Amino acid sequence: MSIKTLRLSNMLQKEISQILMTEIKDKDLQFVTITNVELTSDLSYAKIYFQTLNEDKEKVLKDLNNAKGFIRSLLIKRKIEIRTMPELKFIYDESTEYGNKIDNIIDNIHKKD
Repeated sequence: MSIKTLRLSNMLQKEISQILMTEIKDKDLQFVTITNVELTSDLSYAKIYFQTLNEDKEKVLKDLNNAKGFIRSLLIKRKIEIRTMPELKFIYDESTEYGNKIDNIIDNIHKKD
């Protein structure tokens, strides 16, 4: 990943987090944490990984994908140094759950010993 792509990814992560906290009226989306943004090399698509405190992850994912046009329009209005704003795709980040599962397996192995 180039330095420019990394810088833009970090900037998008910060701006999308700010938009979700301040601009979105849906209460379910205010408890969403953006964990990572991956941009394609041509900067045309962005995968936005998120986690939420809400138990209904599918509903939150659906709501985020419904709001992506609004979020994208707000990003265009902000001072982000990019020629065209990438298409947004929200993906639930399962890395924390996976890490917890691995920790539980390791704990169970140590308890048996």
